[in-house]
Amino acid sequence: MPDLTATQDDRLSRPAGIRSIRLGDTKVSYVPDGDVRLRPLQLLPDTTGEVWAAHPEYLDATGHLVGSVGGLLVEHGDRALLIDTGFGPQTYETPDGPIGVIHGGALPQGLAELGRRPEDIEAVAFTHLHSDHIGWACAPAPGSGRPLFAHAEHLIPEPEWDARDLLEAQGTSEQVAALAPRVRTITDGQEVFPGVHVRITPGHTVGHAEYVITGGGRRLIAFGDAVHSPIQIDHPDWSSAFDHDPARTADHRRRLAAELAEPGTLGFGVHFADVVFGHVRQDGDGPAWRPLDA
Repeated sequence: MPDLTATQDDRLSRPAGIRSIRLGDTKVSYVPDGDVRLRPLQLLPDTTGEVWAAHPEYLDATGHLVGSVGGLLVEHGDRALLIDTGFGPQTYETPDGPIGVIHGGALPQGLAELGRRPEDIEAVAFTHLHSDHIGWACAPAPGSGRPLFAHAEHLIPEPEWDARDLLEAQGTSEQVAALAPRVRTITDGQEVFPGVHVRITPGHTVGHAEYVITGGGRRLIAFGDAVHSPIQIDHPDWSSAFDHDPARTADHRRRLAAELAEPGTLGFGVHFADVVFGHVRQDGDGPAWRPLDA
């Protein structure tokens, strides 16, 4: 697997387009919805200006950390599961705080380019209930008054659903309440789709979950918001300002980085600019996160 070169460095400062990999008979694809531009010092409060001056490859021309926003399509035969649904057809901009601007809206088009209609998705599984992960689960389909995935089961980790009242302060409680008729709660270790198991990993939120997808002798860990940027793989102690329990998230991130370095193990970082699929090499030679060229 090639190291990050100058060309690959360019991928760290642009959002990802559609990317796919195969795990045996299972195809896994990142489906872009939009992107987010983040203020790096506010997002990762333990960093300094010197850190980012030494790593300009992560920043756009305005000094913002670039992140992807979207979902993960898992296809096995004729069946399809979607993990997270992006931000939806909206834009949010703030003058301060970690988020500069975030926008979505492209996910239906991405599904179409991958040959899938929304009604092909039998279930939508969520890593957690933040607005940039549940957007299209709440938004109406273009030209329709019904939610895009109204026909699909909505699989939510049981502790996340039980603690949904915590979202009221973030202004997403109405969105979350709208999901209720379609929700089925899931528990740690449960298989939610062929070869896909949920792993509940509290820290970023009370019931945050990862999904472990196996096939072809390999596994892919879709780790949600346990890690926001590849730079945190090198520095797992740097927790995000969005983390509910920063210490717990940092502890989990250390274990996750070691796990991602194991043979046959890949990772998926939904917010990882144009390096969403990768693996970890902890050899001290360059960044630990090595993107796949799939």
